Amino acid sequence: MSILTWTWILTGLSFALYIYIAYATRAKSTGDFYAAEQSVPAYMNGMATGADWMSAASFISMAGLISFMGRDGSFYLMGWTGGYVLLAMLFGPYLRKYGKFTIPQFMADRYYSQSIRLVSLLCAIFVSFTYVAGQMRGVGVVFSRFMGVSINVGVIIGMALVFFYATLGGMKGITYTQVAQYCVLICAYLVPAIFISLQLTGNPIPQLGFGSKITAAGATMLQDPATQGKYLLDVLNGIQKDIGFGAYTAGARPRIDVWFITMSLMIGTAGLPHILIRFFTVPKMRDARSSAGYALICIALLYTTAPAIAVFARTNFIKSINNVRYDAAPSWFKNWEKTGLVKFVDKDGDGVMKIAKGKWDDPKSANEVKIDQDIMVLANPEIAKLPNWVVGLIGAGGLAAALSTAAGLLLVISAAVSHDLMKGMLKPDMGEKEELIWARGGAAVAVCIAGLFGIYPPGFVAQVVAFAFGLAAASFFPCILMGIFNKKANKEGAISGMVVGIVFVAAYISYFKFVNPAFNNKDHWWFGISPEGIGTVGACLNFATMWIVGKFTPEPPQEIQDLVGSLRYPGKLVVPPSAH
Repeated sequence: MSILTWTWILTGLSFALYIYIAYATRAKSTGDFYAAEQSVPAYMNGMATGADWMSAASFISMAGLISFMGRDGSFYLMGWTGGYVLLAMLFGPYLRKYGKFTIPQFMADRYYSQSIRLVSLLCAIFVSFTYVAGQMRGVGVVFSRFMGVSINVGVIIGMALVFFYATLGGMKGITYTQVAQYCVLICAYLVPAIFISLQLTGNPIPQLGFGSKITAAGATMLQDPATQGKYLLDVLNGIQKDIGFGAYTAGARPRIDVWFITMSLMIGTAGLPHILIRFFTVPKMRDARSSAGYALICIALLYTTAPAIAVFARTNFIKSINNVRYDAAPSWFKNWEKTGLVKFVDKDGDGVMKIAKGKWDDPKSANEVKIDQDIMVLANPEIAKLPNWVVGLIGAGGLAAALSTAAGLLLVISAAVSHDLMKGMLKPDMGEKEELIWARGGAAVAVCIAGLFGIYPPGFVAQVVAFAFGLAAASFFPCILMGIFNKKANKEGAISGMVVGIVFVAAYISYFKFVNPAFNNKDHWWFGISPEGIGTVGACLNFATMWIVGKFTPEPPQEIQDLVGSLRYPGKLVVPPSAH
């Protein structure tokens, strides 16, 4: 069967499963909608958290980034996985013991202020929409390549599916749907990697294969007998140098910047609202920490495979098209050329495709081939000439990754509107039935806006990802951490710290990304810290501001200090009357 037929079969079966699960677990109360009635087993919450986290960015883009950046891409692996260690140790159990529905609600109760609740919900909405725009666009790209429809039609199909299970099931439906989506996406990610690892090195474990020697069959696949018996990474380093790049295993970024980016990704991950709310869904405090551990295992399966896929894909795609005549280009190149994500410009008129250092559309560069880094995972099975069912499986996995995260993000937006804005601030006396209507309405509107972002993506979507992590690192992380572990942290300090952190990070990123992008290089960054790593500095400023302002303003009321103490010790939670 063709790739298109396999993709329709596998995607159709997975979509039918998602819809069935969403209907069978539909929400019947606000507790169901926001926190799945706190009844999700730890291992299932770990799988759902893994699916929630492993978005289109993780599934599609991360290996592509590592493929192009080499060693410098390692901070994504260290930062994004390290964030879950922080979640398990610092946040998960205590947020579960607090037992409410949203992070803005925790912030309002802990810092006895509606102002900080408003700031928190605005931050949550901004971060969530930043992410969801990329997810919906990823859905469109997958549909466009593998299912023969336009990107816009693909986005609309994705909207319809997310609309169904996000508005019907809420957190309960989304959680169990994400368990199924995790199974689909991890199989889709691992199966091609295992196939290619066996082809090139004879090792069925990709994590070991990309550091192994190339076999005779692998050398035949690469059409280069000289590579037999050589380490795959050594071969890739040689290929890189031949076309004008540095060695793949060497890095170009300053070490200080790598450290700051890694730390920003770690504390940014630990401050992301759509991840934090997952700890409200388990029965007990112990389950919150366990679910973070299960999530880390689930995520590690993909994240430890990503470097292998990056090496396989980069080696294969350079070997398959470099110095090859365009009229004899492999079928994968012709297929992806229709999407506009790969292109060939014959600058010297000889009809031969050449990959070199420099931009493909720069007349002064010898590079004649445009390769969008986001296709590396999706095109990898085709480049390696794997069976059509494997190519179809990767399409189903990409959709599962994008849709699972989109649903989690849309729930955050829905909860911010219905629970924090309407119930918490504008209409405190509304009943549960009315709140559920607002929640579903908020989710429906958010789905439509997300779809518009996918159809008409703003030109700066890729750039504002730095905003999302910088904002989470400089705003939520310090305030939640101090809120749990410091009884003396007060509302004046928290509000001041959030404002200082947010303003500093926003100003730094805006200057280098939008106002003066020509200066966005290590020669102009402060102390060699890039916009992607500035969230770490913003978090430090937030901590410092909270501590200084707290010294000159009144301590929190005793009832708040009792609440903080009871969060971290066995026994019943001491909830102040104002929080009821």
